[in-house]
Amino acid sequence: MALNNLKNFYTPASVDEVFDLLDKDAETLVLSGGTFLRGLETRGLLSGVEALVNIRKLGLDQIASDANGMNIGASVTFAALQNADEVKTAPWLGAVADALAYPPVQIRNTATIGGCVSASCPFFDIPTALLALDAVVIARARQGERRMALPDFFAGMFANALEPGEFVTGVVIPRIQGNTAGAFIKLEGTANDLAIVNVAVRISIDANRKCSGVSVALGGGVAETAVRAPAAENILLGSKLDSGTLLAASAAVVEDIEPLSDHRASAAYRGEMAKVLTRRALESAVARLA
Repeated sequence: MALNNLKNFYTPASVDEVFDLLDKDAETLVLSGGTFLRGLETRGLLSGVEALVNIRKLGLDQIASDANGMNIGASVTFAALQNADEVKTAPWLGAVADALAYPPVQIRNTATIGGCVSASCPFFDIPTALLALDAVVIARARQGERRMALPDFFAGMFANALEPGEFVTGVVIPRIQGNTAGAFIKLEGTANDLAIVNVAVRISIDANRKCSGVSVALGGGVAETAVRAPAAENILLGSKLDSGTLLAASAAVVEDIEPLSDHRASAAYRGEMAKVLTRRALESAVARLA
């Protein structure tokens, strides 16, 4: 273990207690599910941590849907979100539903949405799906609440835009109106592996079945964070979603990514697979459109 400086583990019962702990002169890490604690530790990113603050008892485990969208508490587990009625039935949430089906049951029952997003790991699946849905992160400090779009929240590999004294309390997915469907797909080394490449898409069509709204997001090492692909989105927007258009949009994603090379895949391989998976995700979303 590389948590050589760890001295305390806290489980506060109120938000004010969290702020008191964050105000202390110590290197403090807020956690919820804690499933990636080992992943961060093995990468040497926790060597200075002196205190862990578990926020699972703050009541941030609620899911609320209304006309504006879906509000997801930071401590909502993958399993709880997967079992939410709207996630199971609404095509506009297709990317999230697909992404939640990949992790093994042990991870789904423990990992939380807030912790997953806060880790800013480019190989995670849920952040890519949320990025395709224009999700917003809610961060809270003693002074009040702050909302950040995911591209602003992801500051780099394993780095987020939280200020000292802030922690994530939830994620909001804005409701998408009209005929909308989404999909997610990933390439992984094994059934329980982090993504080599993953892709999430969301497509809306008008009465003429032309694309009236779209987002294409990619992760899994195609950049230091999950990213959108505006080159692909621009091809799709306003077009008929025939096979030629989907193929052209898929080929265009390489304009907006900077794939990494590591022990699991080369940058060239990730670039080629990004095109393949984007085409498959687009085809799946189109098939789900009413």
